[in-house]
Amino acid sequence: MIFDRVVATTRNWLEVARYGGLETGEEPAPFDVVAQGRIHKLRRYRTAGEAGRPQVLLVPPLMLTADVFDVSPQASGVRTLIEHGIDPWVIDFGSPEQEPGGLKRTLADHVLAIDAAIDEIVATTGTKVHLAGYSQGGMFCYQTSAYRRSVGIGSVVTFGSPVDLSKTAPMGVPAEVAIPGMGFIMENVLRGRSVPGWATRLGFQMLDPVKAVTGQLQFLLALHDRDALLPREGQRRYLMNDGWVAWPGPALAEFLQQFLVHNRMLTGGFSIAGRPVTLADITSPILAFVGEVDEIAPPASVRGIVGAAPRTEIFESTLHAGHFGLVVGSTATNHTWPLVADWMRYAEGLGPLPEHVVKVDTSTAIPETAPAGPGEGVQALIDVGRTVAGSVARSVDNMRGVFGTVSRQMPRLARIRKLDANTRISLALLFDEQAQQAPNDVSFMYEDRSYTYGENKVRIDAVVRGLLAAGVRAGEHVGVLMGTRPSALAVVTALNRIGAVAVMLRPGADTAREVELGKVNRVIADPEHSEADFAGRPLHTFLLDTPYLNRDRTLTALEIGETNAVRIPDWYRPNPGRAGELAFIFFGGPDDDPRPIRVTNGRFGLSAYGTATSATLNNSDTVYCINPIYHTSGLLTGIGGAVAGGSRLAMATDLDPTTFWTEVRRYGVTIVC
Repeated sequence: MIFDRVVATTRNWLEVARYGGLETGEEPAPFDVVAQGRIHKLRRYRTAGEAGRPQVLLVPPLMLTADVFDVSPQASGVRTLIEHGIDPWVIDFGSPEQEPGGLKRTLADHVLAIDAAIDEIVATTGTKVHLAGYSQGGMFCYQTSAYRRSVGIGSVVTFGSPVDLSKTAPMGVPAEVAIPGMGFIMENVLRGRSVPGWATRLGFQMLDPVKAVTGQLQFLLALHDRDALLPREGQRRYLMNDGWVAWPGPALAEFLQQFLVHNRMLTGGFSIAGRPVTLADITSPILAFVGEVDEIAPPASVRGIVGAAPRTEIFESTLHAGHFGLVVGSTATNHTWPLVADWMRYAEGLGPLPEHVVKVDTSTAIPETAPAGPGEGVQALIDVGRTVAGSVARSVDNMRGVFGTVSRQMPRLARIRKLDANTRISLALLFDEQAQQAPNDVSFMYEDRSYTYGENKVRIDAVVRGLLAAGVRAGEHVGVLMGTRPSALAVVTALNRIGAVAVMLRPGADTAREVELGKVNRVIADPEHSEADFAGRPLHTFLLDTPYLNRDRTLTALEIGETNAVRIPDWYRPNPGRAGELAFIFFGGPDDDPRPIRVTNGRFGLSAYGTATSATLNNSDTVYCINPIYHTSGLLTGIGGAVAGGSRLAMATDLDPTTFWTEVRRYGVTIVC
């Protein structure tokens, strides 16, 4: 008996050592790859083919393979859905480390792949598709639904998908410590590097090390009983090795920066393919599965969707399960997936609201359940550690807040203090500095578009070439009569880069009088204002046409996109502006009796850095500028403060109460000026 047990254990151990696990002979659920994109394949699982079945697209997280929805015949989400009358599709991102360019993928690449998959399913079936995502895959579902404004989407289902990431600190570590710590790791350790699959697996296991160790011990002690191990072997192999893939560096950096450090899933204003997006744009119903003992996505973090998506109905189902148990295992097979099928029929008007699903809103009081600990003794030590860490964290956070603010403000104050008439400072110089330091950070947002500092520099340089080709010189007074739009900001910054004086003419005022007072030699106008009286000055209208700004085509005589062939004159030096030199002329007073307001580069710098300092602006902020660009507060305070603070600038054409709150949510606004 003992000998047989030793022999069986040895034989099975050798098999595990050679193959990574016991051979089960199990086959995956059959599927066809019906579409393929640059980073994804779209699987359609084979069903009986009955008409009228609800369609669902399952989305895995980045660190796991798409087989998380079909781990084994005993733990298969797709098989359970098929049995309950649902047609499952799965988007497969593959293994990034094994594909050309796979480790250079961004978050936007994945959202756009899901967007394309939805279009394919809708075109094939002629019906809306339900989105269902696990963990970060659920975050992708939220983001894609917001990006599409819910077009073609029947509902969104998520499993352990956090929205308020300030509530996701692992092992009870206070957010005041965990989030800055992740920011430090991102900036100083990862630096855009990819994370291999084994490291992600190790991090997952470290969230509950006792469970990971005991699970392995139980497996080793039961190696003699092959029949007892086989039913769960597929699940064990998936979690221990087969299921983990690398996390691409750019996607990881973007995830940490946008969603962990800046928490833009909750606040809005994250950027997808050059578009600002907010979960407030979701209008399809949402069902969020919450794991009571989920350490990775605690209930409070998942329930953040209630505040983030105010324009839709939100439902919740709470299960006594951990993060993985929500989609794999007996709880998932017996509760999660049948409930998903019933939910989809309810969302399509084909059945009642399922049991164990409740509608929630901001007034719903749901008691928080403390995550299960790894054991009484260990838990006691952890609780003590949490208490001490919480106390220390509050003290450290207070000091960090003080020193963090001081560290940001001191360089700004020093720059203000050193200003004299010969100091080089200008709007264009600030834009250049930001483009050099953070070219991929969002610079400004306007009408559902976002533009990075790098893109902004390309655009401004193109406008500079166009202006030089038109004969604009340093020191020349050039009138600007344009509404608040990206092209106006580009023109004003380009004039400043050349060293010309931008004379900011007011729409609807006595333009001829302002032209005279501003000593204007020529005028740049957009089509809406090109018929004004410019007192005989030459009028230039420009087509600011670059590949990423086709939406903002203004009628013009010169194609800025064709200015690469323009010869740059020998006298030109970019950003020559000194603090004592005139940069802008604004106008105050009545429209028929204008009063010129002359602003030097130095005064602009004082206003810009003064605003950034007094408002403690940083790259987490979004400044919503509702004042027009031709107003001193619009250019000096709103635009200048945002650029000096490294913040994002959201530009409003005018103050419209019907769109104000929509744009505030979409852009993730923190400051209005």
